[in-house]
Amino acid sequence: MSRIAPELVWLKPQQVSQRAGVSVPTLHYYESRGLISSRRTSGNRREYRRDTLRVIAFIRAAQRVGVSLEEIKDALAELPDQRVPTARDWKRLSRRWHDDLTLRIEELTALRDRFSDCIGCGCLSLKSCPYSNPDDVLGKVGPGARRFPH
Repeated sequence: MSRIAPELVWLKPQQVSQRAGVSVPTLHYYESRGLISSRRTSGNRREYRRDTLRVIAFIRAAQRVGVSLEEIKDALAELPDQRVPTARDWKRLSRRWHDDLTLRIEELTALRDRFSDCIGCGCLSLKSCPYSNPDDVLGKVGPGARRFPH
């Protein structure tokens, strides 16, 4: 197994920013939220461990599918502090959201498939509303899309 040279284990913020595709202020924000961590050099400059790149990729992917930063932070808290997370650690972490993501996929698919049809907003503005929501029954039930789970 090859080893990473010590000077490549710790990366400067600009290096992480470029590699991860996020701005340096985003790194600082993630750090302030407790999602990633850095160490300080003798010159008081931040350095991030190389595996921070994988953590940031995880954060960005989770955000893209609608996972909140708080949920991401809770999940990341399960990763080991004293060592670089293994493939097994990441697999365990991804199982945590499996059911939630499956439900989101189903809801998004339903929204996509019904978007051109009535999703039950109670607006009576579509031509089909008099047929799918006669007498604006859904409008009386409450605000929002009544046929789409909240």
